[in-house]
Amino acid sequence: MGKGGEHPVRFWSDYQGSSFLELLQVDYPHLLPNLEGDLTPLAASVPHGTTVLAFKFASGVVVAGDRLATAGMQVASRDVQKVFRTDSHSMMAISGAAGPCIEMARILSVELEHYEKIEGESLELEGKANKLSQMVRQNLPAAMQGLAVIPLFAGFDTRRMAGRLWKFDVTGGRYEETEFEATGSGGLFARESLKQSWHPNQTRAESIESAVQALTMAADEDRATGGVDVRRGIYPIIMCASKDGIDEVAQDEIRAAYEEIMSRRPGPQAARRPTS
Repeated sequence: MGKGGEHPVRFWSDYQGSSFLELLQVDYPHLLPNLEGDLTPLAASVPHGTTVLAFKFASGVVVAGDRLATAGMQVASRDVQKVFRTDSHSMMAISGAAGPCIEMARILSVELEHYEKIEGESLELEGKANKLSQMVRQNLPAAMQGLAVIPLFAGFDTRRMAGRLWKFDVTGGRYEETEFEATGSGGLFARESLKQSWHPNQTRAESIESAVQALTMAADEDRATGGVDVRRGIYPIIMCASKDGIDEVAQDEIRAAYEEIMSRRPGPQAARRPTS
């Protein structure tokens, strides 16, 4: 044992593959998140992330998420990060129990970096989606107790030279979408918005506006989805993946898109019907 009864430091490995997650499972299981036992009492108090979306555009794929996290009927945080860069050409968006979701995004990022260092090349985009699928499946016991992880995964496929995206269910099932997808408590409203605004040849600017509009509509209809908070300076996180890599959209661009959307909404005078 190490000092003070700690786990021993190992200078060899029983695992010879290229998966970082499997390396942990074989040699360092104590470093993995411990989600065993009865977790049901925790589920109601654990912060949950809500609405995230992904869709293709002319140059690749866009992923976006609101910033609100809730714990039951209360606001747990107003500025949670729900969109993560997992490597140079892929992104993961999270909905569900915030802690396990964020931990999974971080492990996936290390998993992909570890694979590239061991194999000398990056994993294919579909292989990355498969890795995430395995992680979601391993979380199933916790998901059955209310700590579900339901991500979206998207990126630019450098072999096909196209943007691609996948959705998942709690069992680890993965499903590639050809246009767009949204999940979380406001996912239905975000999808309805994207049905009206999305087209496959959208420019980057049009895509940013579509993402902000979808999240704004979701926030209007779903109390667990956070909208743009101009006073606090809190805006959605939006990332784009193209052949050049991952580009995180600046807050100034998001604010400009939001102001343009609001300017087109009818005010009280425009909405009032004339009397005869």
